[in-house]
Amino acid sequence: MTPIALRRPIRMLSKVPEVTLLFWIIKVLGTTVGETAADFLTFNLRLGLTGTSIIVGCFLLLSIMIQLSYRKYVPWIYWLTVVLISIAGTLFTDNLVDQFGISLQTTTLAFASLLVATFLAWFWSERTLSIHSIYTTKRELFYWAAILFTFALGTAAGDLVAEGLHIGYALSLLGFASLIAVVAVGYSVFKWDAVASFWAAYILTRPLGASCGDLLTQSRADGGLALGTSTVSIVYLVAIIGLVVYLSIVAKKSKDK
Repeated sequence: MTPIALRRPIRMLSKVPEVTLLFWIIKVLGTTVGETAADFLTFNLRLGLTGTSIIVGCFLLLSIMIQLSYRKYVPWIYWLTVVLISIAGTLFTDNLVDQFGISLQTTTLAFASLLVATFLAWFWSERTLSIHSIYTTKRELFYWAAILFTFALGTAAGDLVAEGLHIGYALSLLGFASLIAVVAVGYSVFKWDAVASFWAAYILTRPLGASCGDLLTQSRADGGLALGTSTVSIVYLVAIIGLVVYLSIVAKKSKDK
């Protein structure tokens, strides 16, 4: 084996799923669970922000290690990692705001800057931000870093719009949904760049999910429906598990053909 061959990154099969309607449905469900599960663990189970952050952080680290160990996309571990990152993103913002007193404006700007820096470093290193090119460990690490910052940014931005600007959860949900619709129309009708459209939609689905989670679980006095974090988390998690099981069955059948 030549020295040049030794320096080549090990190519894997694509580590991310196809971007279909089911992808976006599971993504939105996962982002909502990120908001509700974080609150459930912190307040309902009385683990506190610090305790919840440590527990979720340990599970996330384990999940990332398992995800990186596979050489191809495996539905259950991929989506488990997404859900855990969604919860972690919520906790990042909650810790900064509630524990350290940093404003939502500052956290939103900080996470936006970190996300932009991640994209710049990723593009400078790999010359692409396409998720269809995630077939080396380096690219996958860039990918998960970007995902983490989209979730943290989405939590901060969602809370800033709904609570900081006093717009309310319902109107925030409608506003973010409208922006996603604009991106969808721009991509489908006006042929906007596929990579830019994907990341714009991905970023916007996080505050959409955060607003949805708060709308469903917050008290009626605060503008929510008071359905409870435990109920919403369980229902959404069951839906995610059902869809991931379905995707796993479909993938197995395709492989057996």
